[in-house]
Amino acid sequence: MMSIKGGARASLACAAALLAGCASPPAVETIDASAWAKASRISAAQPVPRATWEHVPLLGKAPVQFVGLRDEGRAAVSATAVSAASVLRKRVHIDPQDLGRLRFSWKVPELIEAADIATREADDSPVRIILAFEGDRSRFSAKDALLAELMRTLTGEEMPYATLMYVWCNKRPAESVVRSPRTDRVRKFVLESGAGRLGQWLDYDRDVRADFERAFGEPPGALVGVGIMTDSDNTRSTASALYGPLRHVSPPASGRR
Repeated sequence: MMSIKGGARASLACAAALLAGCASPPAVETIDASAWAKASRISAAQPVPRATWEHVPLLGKAPVQFVGLRDEGRAAVSATAVSAASVLRKRVHIDPQDLGRLRFSWKVPELIEAADIATREADDSPVRIILAFEGDRSRFSAKDALLAELMRTLTGEEMPYATLMYVWCNKRPAESVVRSPRTDRVRKFVLESGAGRLGQWLDYDRDVRADFERAFGEPPGALVGVGIMTDSDNTRSTASALYGPLRHVSPPASGRR
């Protein structure tokens, strides 16, 4: 059974409320989140300590409610954020030459009306797929070096060299890249824009290396963390989403760099 540390399991009523507003909401069956975790295959080239999905709270933020369920035949995790932000993550270690394609899906019932991923005050998104990478931290700017030191002090963990997020934006065009207003080491890759495809399962198959190089202008280091995040803390609103399993597919031996 997958343990989601630090977060409360939502009830069936919460899962049903998550789907409210869909044109024809399908029947929802609550299941243990381990079904989703088992279906999520993020291979690691070497053993990684604590390589399980864990709920990571953020300092000073209310936690998101994560719960396992089945929707339209899919094992999924729902995320419900009420003025909240936290991350469901897994530690991995995939060397740069083994980076391949990441396959994932999500379903969003509605957007956060006041959200703007380019501003500090409104930097919320109903869905985020988060990829954390290693790299040469000596290249950090003075500002990012201070942020890294603060993170180490507060959490005991190193700030990733670079973080790539796949997000849904209210207005910026799909395939655009938005830099975080807080640090240059976080870049957001917009996959969906506007309300046109709300209320349906959307499937993606992304070339991780190509997306990283486009976002950061350099080759990626090792992939060391994968996460999902729904956040509404900045806009003080409520947001919800469904996430399907995440699967990393390594390139064939002939195509590795």
